[in-house]
Amino acid sequence: MSAEEPQEQQDDEDLQYFVRIGQTDLDGTKSVERSLTEMNGIGRRTARLIAAEAGVDRTATFGRLDDDVIDEVVEIVENYADEVPDWLNNRRTDFYSGETTHEIGNDLQLTRQHDVNRMKMIDSYKGTRHKRGQKVRGQRTKSTGRTEGTIGVNVEEIREEQAEEPGEEGEGE
Repeated sequence: MSAEEPQEQQDDEDLQYFVRIGQTDLDGTKSVERSLTEMNGIGRRTARLIAAEAGVDRTATFGRLDDDVIDEVVEIVENYADEVPDWLNNRRTDFYSGETTHEIGNDLQLTRQHDVNRMKMIDSYKGTRHKRGQKVRGQRTKSTGRTEGTIGVNVEEIREEQAEEPGEEGEGE
């Protein structure tokens, strides 16, 4: 057993536990495909395409790759919109610029938030549904999506009523 332990320590020295792409820290102990899918805006299909473009085995541990290979993966992720057809990007024909881009990380969250705020400001149908907190995409609302709270037993009210009852009986005598 003692012969195996130093080998594991050497492997741990070569391993990068965190790989930073943009403003996101990815887990270096997972495979390339799985760690890339942890980023917002990159799914399994996109992660496979990125690994194939970089010439990396998608099942290889991300933290064990050479720094040059990791830099190449980072560059491909940042320039993903230029490498793939327009229909594969997640931001086609932007409202303000008209360009097709692929947003990842915090940029994706910010653009979604801006889009929702714009819909609210112009009072579109989807914007009014967002304002009210109702379902936006035509889902069923008759029996689901109720947010008024539970209709169960409220224990605090029962205890308050029980605490008041003995006092009322004593006053009546």
